[in-house]
Amino acid sequence: MPPGVQQWPDDSLERRAYRAVEDVPVVETNDTNRLGYHVFLFLKGELGSIEEAVHVAQPRMLIDKDDAVRRIANALEEGDGNDAV
Repeated sequence: MPPGVQQWPDDSLERRAYRAVEDVPVVETNDTNRLGYHVFLFLKGELGSIEEAVHVAQPRMLIDKDDAVRRIANALEEGDGNDAV
């Protein structure tokens, strides 16, 4: 029997990062996972910007890079607002 999957807490950086990239249309799920990981690195301070996170992740997106960066930034801002409530 396979082990269960433990979810990240709602207030974790991991959860924020992966939620922020959910609405970025990509070719396959692994592109979303890779992008989420690099946004997580940005949130930890290991990458300097969202633009850098998108560039380094090299996701195969169905939208242009600028639109993806805008969507991720908006999602992160919305997440910050929800945490403050």
